[in-house]
Amino acid sequence: MTKSAPSGPATLEPHYSSADSLVPVQTRSERFSSGNVDDFAAVVGREPEWRLSPVTKLRPLMDEPLDGSRYDLEVSPSAEMTHSWVTPDKSPRGVAGLPEDRLAANAWSSTQEVLVIEINGTPAEPLRIDRLAMGAAGKAAHTVIRVHPGSDATLIVTSSGDALLGENVEFDIHDTGKLHVVFVADWNAGSIQYASHFARVGTRAVFTHINVSLGGDVVIVNPSTQLVGEGSEGHLWGAYFADATQHLESRVYVHHQGPQSVSRVTYKGALHGAGARTVWVGDVLIGAHAVGTDSYEQNRNLVLSEGTRADSIPNLEIKTGDIAGAGHASATGRFDDEQLFYLQSRGIEELDARRLVVMGFLIDVISRINDPELVASLTERVRNKLSLTVEAS
Repeated sequence: MTKSAPSGPATLEPHYSSADSLVPVQTRSERFSSGNVDDFAAVVGREPEWRLSPVTKLRPLMDEPLDGSRYDLEVSPSAEMTHSWVTPDKSPRGVAGLPEDRLAANAWSSTQEVLVIEINGTPAEPLRIDRLAMGAAGKAAHTVIRVHPGSDATLIVTSSGDALLGENVEFDIHDTGKLHVVFVADWNAGSIQYASHFARVGTRAVFTHINVSLGGDVVIVNPSTQLVGEGSEGHLWGAYFADATQHLESRVYVHHQGPQSVSRVTYKGALHGAGARTVWVGDVLIGAHAVGTDSYEQNRNLVLSEGTRADSIPNLEIKTGDIAGAGHASATGRFDDEQLFYLQSRGIEELDARRLVVMGFLIDVISRINDPELVASLTERVRNKLSLTVEAS
């Protein structure tokens, strides 16, 4: 049985809770964690961490055997990045965290080959990994991305095609390293993805994580970031557009452990069509030793039609009074009538005005990607999806 402190090796304090403990979890950092699926009880769907998720659709990834072998991918050639497949016992996995739920643990236990990516240096162009053929059968995947000291890179990971995927992704950002990573989920209709992302950020290191969810049936990406080093930074951005067939979800966790650490979390989403569902849960924990912390998280949702549901739950816990600042915000609403009136008063038709408002809302996040080509591609993808939904209104 493999167990760790609540946030993986980044936290050295002992961890005594268990998966079936009768003592309620009092703080986000006290959650039980393990890489063994048998350490987790069966999920009934009423648990706090599952009650907002489509458990029935996720059951094949929770309870059934998964294929954990390697898969096809296209990797851009670069002298600053290497990739290799290794067996779990010879991989560096576990450095950034361990699963905190049964599904992630099943993917962890099922993995037969781990993809290890090493980034050493400062590439002139963005690094790219394209995943095109995961397939419709149950699949487990595990990726470890290590950024060496002083390295500074942009990594873009795009996923398309069919998927029934449970995966764990770890980021080990060494001291003074910088990683700007972008995940684009544009799966085929009917695809299901559940991804747990763990990051450990060292001294004066900077981790920027951007998640864009557009395609698929159920897409859940849960990034967890441990700011362990002094002056470490975590910037987590998300953009999503759910239509009537989709459930898009993110549960974000930022744990400030090192002094003078900085975090910014901004997720923005649009919803259209009866049954469109989004879930965003944001947890920020400022530890007792994280003096001088500066943190802010926010979630914004734009509702485009009747019959949608957006759950937005920000949480902030502070264990020291010596901080630079901390705050959180959440808002869900319809179009701003004043914005529409302003645009229409200048001769713009209503449908075009609605498109402009939504595009401006989502592009605020997408435009932060360090790759103009991808920004243009995603902008067009959002525009096409928006045209279909707005014209159907």
